[in-house]
Amino acid sequence: MADSHAKMTQATPQEIIISVLAGLFAPLLAIFLIVMLVLSIQDKHLPDTTSEAAQKATLDRIKPFAHLVALDANAPKVEKSGQEVFDAVCTTCHTPGALGAPKFGNKGDWGPRISQGYETLIKHALEGIRQMPPRGGDGDLSDTEVARAVAYMADAAGAKFKAPEAAAPAAPAAPTAAAASAAKPDPSKGKAVYEANCAACHATGVAGAPKMGDKAAWGPRVSQGYATLYSHALNGIRGMPAKGGNAGLSEADLANAVGFLMTQGGGKL
Repeated sequence: MADSHAKMTQATPQEIIISVLAGLFAPLLAIFLIVMLVLSIQDKHLPDTTSEAAQKATLDRIKPFAHLVALDANAPKVEKSGQEVFDAVCTTCHTPGALGAPKFGNKGDWGPRISQGYETLIKHALEGIRQMPPRGGDGDLSDTEVARAVAYMADAAGAKFKAPEAAAPAAPAAPTAAAASAAKPDPSKGKAVYEANCAACHATGVAGAPKMGDKAAWGPRVSQGYATLYSHALNGIRGMPAKGGNAGLSEADLANAVGFLMTQGGGKL
């Protein structure tokens, strides 16, 4: 008789391992595909703009590459000190010693140059020498500013040069006959003259000009009287040029502008 109970074939260890791996392949493949899908979705999302790093990156991208500064050509020039000229112009070469420039504060570099004398060093700085261009490459520097910069650098290396000082302001002229006999100003007409000629300095207070409407700044000036203020405006005083720098300004318009500024500063005509 045939045996009714068939014997099951016994699997080998190798077959068991293959079966297990085959069974795990499908779930692992599914997990891998899900992870890849999530990563692809995240790549398409915009970065978090609320984080500090994201905000910094945005600011770096949109920051301006240059700054424009509007300068009034009629504003009085305020000459820089020796240190200011050095910081703005000379430090580029004289701090690292580029192109053979004597390093700032290095007595060994400056000694032979100091021995040539202050006037010779100024001449070299004004005209240029070897690799150094005239006036350090800044043609807007005045002779006085260049001389101050030379003294500042040389003195830092042991020299005893005396830098030129600012010229003493001229004594204010006494009220002239024109000021004394000037027609009574009309402040209402002076506003337009002020805006066209005086606002450049008196609106901002540049070069020590008293700001329009600043009663504290105008108080000592108002106390001098209208005739004196008109004379100062007509002839110029300290940093302010005659007629505010507009030689074609009529005396009537000038009187109106002075009257406007004076009344705005708390004075009375």
